[in-house]
Formats: sequence, C-alpha cells, structure tokens
Amino acid sequence: MSVAACGALALLAACSSPQGYGVGPQAEAEMKMRADNAKDAVPDTPGMYLGLISRMQTEGLYYASLAHIDAYERQYGASPNSIVLRADALRATGQASASASAYTQLLNTPFAARGHRGLGLLAGASGDFRHAAQELDEASMLAPTDPATLSDLGYALLREGDVNGARVPLLKAIELDPHNPKIAANVALLLSASGADGDAQTLMNQQGLPADTRAAVARDAQKVKEASRARELADQRESLAVTAHKLAQTAAVPQPRAFASNQTSAGSAGGWPGSDAQSRLVQRVAQ
Repeated sequence: MSVAACGALALLAACSSPQGYGVGPQAEAEMKMRADNAKDAVPDTPGMYLGLISRMQTEGLYYASLAHIDAYERQYGASPNSIVLRADALRATGQASASASAYTQLLNTPFAARGHRGLGLLAGASGDFRHAAQELDEASMLAPTDPATLSDLGYALLREGDVNGARVPLLKAIELDPHNPKIAANVALLLSASGADGDAQTLMNQQGLPADTRAAVARDAQKVKEASRARELADQRESLAVTAHKLAQTAAVPQPRAFASNQTSAGSAGGWPGSDAQSRLVQRVAQ
C-alpha cells in the first residue's frame, strides 16, 4: 500500500473515531477542560446561583440571566427570590405583560415592595403615571428607606403634575443616597418644575451630570409644567362641578308654605289641609 493510501486510511480512521469529526486527542482534552471549568463556574448552591444571576443583571446581561433563571428553577424550583429576578429581567427585555404577571406573584411574599415597584415602573413606562404613583406609593410604604423607590415615586408624581407631592419623597431619596446621579437628576427636575432653575443647574454641576442627562431633565421639566397646568385645570373643573351640583340640590328642595294669619276660617286658602271639612263636621254636630 502506498504512503498516500496509508495516510488516507489513517485520516478516515480518525474521522470515524468516537472523538468526533476533526477532533484529535489534544483537542478533546482541551474541550473537556473547558467544560469542567464551565461546570465549576455554575454555583452548586441556590444562594450562590442566585448571586451569579443577580451579577449578570447588574452587568446588563438580562437575556443570559433569563436562561440561568430557567436552569435554576429547573434544578431548585421557583421561589420569590427567582421570581423577582425573572420579573426584572422580563421588564428589562421589553416583555411587559409577562413581567407584570411575575411582579403580581410577589405581592403576597416578602418581596411585595419589589412587586409594587415593578408594577409602578411598568405603568410609568406605558405613560400611566397616576397608576405608577399609586403602585410606587405602596412600595415606599413597605420599604420606606429605599432611595430608589422614593426617587421613582417622586418622578411619577412630577409627571402626574403633583409637584408639591413629589417634594418629600425626592428629598428623602437624595438624603439617603446623595451621590446617586439618577436621584440627583430627579431632584433637579423637581427644582426646575418649582421655578428654581438656578438651583437645579447648581445641583447638576455639583453632581457632574452629563449633557444628555441635563437635556433629559429640561425636556421632562416642560412635560411636568404641562401636566401641572392640566392638573390645575382639572381641579378647577371639578370644583365648579361640585359647586354647581350643590346649587342644583339646593334649588330642588321645596320651600315651606307660609301660613295664613286666620287659620280658623273655614275657607281660608292658607288653612290646614282638610280644615274646611272639619268645620262642616262641627256645624252638623251643633245642629
């Protein structure tokens, strides 16, 4: 047999071996080592695995976190800890309906505050800031020292046009977390909506907020002012409607009749009802 033929047979033998097509002993060893490393990278306790998933989400790997949440729940079962991570990932990946369903599952668990906050954020993302404020208010009552929730509540109230209502939660938030740029931006928005544009600029300068954030604050400030005017007009219309209703009720009440001075006259128009019949009866008895 020629050398070429022997080489061809050797190649065919390698291709038909259990190692797989084109995989030699050295390559197989390297793949096995990588697989072992990957296996070691997956934590072997529920707490460690959840920590890994949480870190993925911190790094913005929400789709990857969803895959690992599936794996976690297959191995350990669903729990409030995994459901809250799933809800956040679904919201971050634009799956609002599924995210809302997951957040709702949390409302009767120790993660109820996270559930209400998530539902509030979903409502705000859809433009329903009234519902957002209601959910975030519930969340802030359950987690009164969470600065992110307080900041989100303040922002929702601002977008609803309730500038006065937004003041306390936002000032709580920035005192709890004074170096958070998102909270600082929301407080700057509050200041601008309150007419203190100079203070808003000073705060943004102190926090070193970038130009795109400042531009977003300016845009939102205009939206807040429009919402505030709309809220004032709605309150005025409601007040007028209540006043008109009260006047209508007053006009509908029948006024008491004035009594005639001579109530004893048989034919008196102002006498008691039936007084003429009573007079005739007295006359018949007298006869």
